[in-house]
Amino acid sequence: MTVLTGSPRKMNTSAMVQAFCEGAEAAGHQVEEYHVGKMKIGGCLGCEYCHTKGEGNCVQKDDFEKLLPAYKEADMVVFASPVYYFAMTAQMQAAIQRVYCIGKPQKAKKAALLLSSGSPGTHDGSIAQFKAYMAYANIEVAGIITAAGEENKSEAKLNEIRDFAKGL
Repeated sequence: MTVLTGSPRKMNTSAMVQAFCEGAEAAGHQVEEYHVGKMKIGGCLGCEYCHTKGEGNCVQKDDFEKLLPAYKEADMVVFASPVYYFAMTAQMQAAIQRVYCIGKPQKAKKAALLLSSGSPGTHDGSIAQFKAYMAYANIEVAGIITAAGEENKSEAKLNEIRDFAKGL
């Protein structure tokens, strides 16, 4: 499993990812986490180099090069992000856009989404984007877990995430 963490900080989303990793590893899964929120990844330029001359490689040389091999090989991809003003972080958005160079993950059969927010009612845009992307990529949505306000870092929410990951 490949977990992409979109937060530039170590707070609520990190707690969700830690709980997910604990549950997945307890179930025998190998998990690799990539801290996308702390990587330098530029957004897609739409230059088409990847599809014309680059043979699936992006013209930009940045931290996305570290992420792409894991993304290509993952049997499951987990996207984890705080929701800043009704969307996943800009860092996560850039990483998702840059997958354009390969079109879609080659081996992933399942994906999950973990979202945290300080306020309730802010997750809908991120969920809609995730569902549309998974439908396009023909990847099963294994689950979506959100936390808002007081739910963040609550033992009940972290246990829900651990149990979800154990069941994969």
